Amino acid sequence: MRQGMGSAGLRRSGVRKDREPTIALINIVFLMLVFFLVAGTLARPLERELRLVQAADLEGVAPADALVILADGGMRWRGEVVEDVADFVAAQPDAERARVVPDRDLPAADLVRIGRALRAAGAGQVVIVTERGL
Repeated sequence: MRQGMGSAGLRRSGVRKDREPTIALINIVFLMLVFFLVAGTLARPLERELRLVQAADLEGVAPADALVILADGGMRWRGEVVEDVADFVAAQPDAERARVVPDRDLPAADLVRIGRALRAAGAGQVVIVTERGL
């Protein structure tokens, strides 16, 4: 055997590199993410005999006290033509809130213009009634 070799020759250098636990931490976070995604989407199935209510055939009717705005900008209240929004606001029992039902095809600029005119005529709050989507 060589003299200087001994057991010190078989050892690696005295500098030991500490591994960072980043990979293990990433794995744990990923597993938790997968767990919560799966746990959050699982739900008990509905009963097979259950038939849900279909509301597709129901006719939507605007509230009686709402100002209906047609696609061309024409306004109606209780079936009558409204020429000036000030007349509509003055006829409201609760002038603090003006309910508006705009047509889906009404340009947004027209809706904003009418909303501002309602506020200028004395309506404290302009509420837009919309169709509720799922």
